[in-house]
Amino acid sequence: MAKLPILKFSPIVKKLVWGGRRLEQVLLKHLPDDAPYGESWEIVDLPDNQSVVSGGPFLGQTLGDLLKEHPGEMLGRADLLEGRFPLLYKYIDADKTLSVQVHPDEDACRRLGQGARPKTESWYIIDCRPGSVLYVGHKKGVDRAAFARALEKGEIEGLLNAVEVSSGDFIYLPAGTVHAIGAGIMLAEVQQSSDTTYRVFDWNRVGLDGKPRQLHINQALESIAFHRPGPPDVTPPRSDRPGVVSPHFELELLDSSKESRASLQHDGPMVLMGLGGDGAARVTCENSFEEIGLGQTILIPAALAFDVSVELRGAFRVLATKVK
Repeated sequence: MAKLPILKFSPIVKKLVWGGRRLEQVLLKHLPDDAPYGESWEIVDLPDNQSVVSGGPFLGQTLGDLLKEHPGEMLGRADLLEGRFPLLYKYIDADKTLSVQVHPDEDACRRLGQGARPKTESWYIIDCRPGSVLYVGHKKGVDRAAFARALEKGEIEGLLNAVEVSSGDFIYLPAGTVHAIGAGIMLAEVQQSSDTTYRVFDWNRVGLDGKPRQLHINQALESIAFHRPGPPDVTPPRSDRPGVVSPHFELELLDSSKESRASLQHDGPMVLMGLGGDGAARVTCENSFEEIGLGQTILIPAALAFDVSVELRGAFRVLATKVK
């Protein structure tokens, strides 16, 4: 069997009521019709969504299959999350404000059951309209009872921290942080491999089918970390590059305006996402190399990640993730 190379996968695009067309207009994704699209899932290993290799000797194989057939090469010292690749990668185009929602931590998952999976995530702001805001965490003094009362009155916005953002900002969202992406924001998302989302408020709108979308108020109230108000603190990487360190991943921004070449090392898999600019990046590990451009994503198996060279050409930015 051929040794695993750097891997590219076919993106999975998602129609969503709050989406727009910037996945196509800005990130050059193919959208199959004129509907609003909000997400492009770049790397995913879940039962109903599987990334499929788009080229090379492993063309057509799923990420799940590769993990079963080559677990050591793929993962190194990284751990599966409940039997699956531990992280999920997305590009998100929020033309309209997303629902107010929360993802459970491991303790909440145990209490809730029913297949709930933990989800800590981080965002990198690719582009946003002036004055765009994220809602990140609840304000000090807000407890479960106050939050529940506000929900009954439909007055939840005043209990949330509205954070104005700009292109290049990082936001860290440990599981249990209530949040919403505001209108006009395009971002890259790195998250634990989970699609467990509890909507607590959806701005009184309807979905693409003309019906109100399902809310999960009891599960959300059980999941929100009311003991932890405010936007969570961000720990930067030791490299001094902009980024985020969490127990599950380490993010670093490679920016051609600061460095034309970068060297990365890891004992687990790495994922690189092309975020913006009119250039590209050439990624080399051992005898394997790959070009990535705007809106493209690659996965470097752990067996290749011990010495990764990234050459940034032109004006270009890459988000590099070390998978823990």
